[in-house]
Amino acid sequence: MMPRSRLSLPVLLALLLVMAGEALARDMATDPDRLLPVELATVGVDANSDAPIALLRHPASGEVVPIVIGTDQARAILLAMHEVPLSRPQTHDLMIDLLEQLDARLERVIVDGLENGTYLGWLEVRVAGEDEPRLIDTRPSDGLALAVRSGAAIHVAPEILEAEVPFDYTPPGDDEVVTALGITVVEARDDLREALELPDAPGVLVSRAAGRAASAGVTHGALILEVNGRTPTTPMDFLEAVSATPEGEEAEIRYWLDGETRTITLPTDVPAIEESDDALTV
Repeated sequence: MMPRSRLSLPVLLALLLVMAGEALARDMATDPDRLLPVELATVGVDANSDAPIALLRHPASGEVVPIVIGTDQARAILLAMHEVPLSRPQTHDLMIDLLEQLDARLERVIVDGLENGTYLGWLEVRVAGEDEPRLIDTRPSDGLALAVRSGAAIHVAPEILEAEVPFDYTPPGDDEVVTALGITVVEARDDLREALELPDAPGVLVSRAAGRAASAGVTHGALILEVNGRTPTTPMDFLEAVSATPEGEEAEIRYWLDGETRTITLPTDVPAIEESDDALTV
């Protein structure tokens, strides 16, 4: 029997990337310099079409735009946003683990076009020892599922924001979760209020905080009481209040934590990927 040959991890990674590039080679549908940063806010269902959608927040315009995604990818994103522990790695967890083991990282997910109702995307992967990142063709829904796990930046073509795709957002279930300004919030249910000894005041509960929000003191267990003077009673209220921040101004966040009420202001741009949070290091 012939001995089984072994490939080093860098060689294996190179082969995988070459195979992916050859199988799905295409040109980027837009000028890379035109790409705009967005924040993955949440996923849900379009009540008109029953299609799963991801909502992306564009800080500069305050717009929240939908991207149609697959059912499996929507579930994968929700699992990551809720930080649900799993006994075995799912497909997107495996992909992130594989990149880490091969000394590579996902730097950016790009949605570069919309053709005949189909969104186009790329993964921008940085390989150790290489000067330039590699681009791998992907479905944006898979890219978003990877971004929420890795902290990778998300950039879209201006045409994606201007597409004016009509939608009627419906939460995916009772456990709605939304991220804005690097702050992930869920409904402040009675059982959570009791367990965390929260005050009897309307607001939404912080499950995770990243970037400047975490540096300013927002952390797991905080109760967001107001955003720009508006009281959010649901996670979507929180997103809408953040999105309504006047252009050029910072969002004012009033929150309760450890028996104290505090007020901070945060810029509405997308938190940088190198900044860490209280639940996940990216």
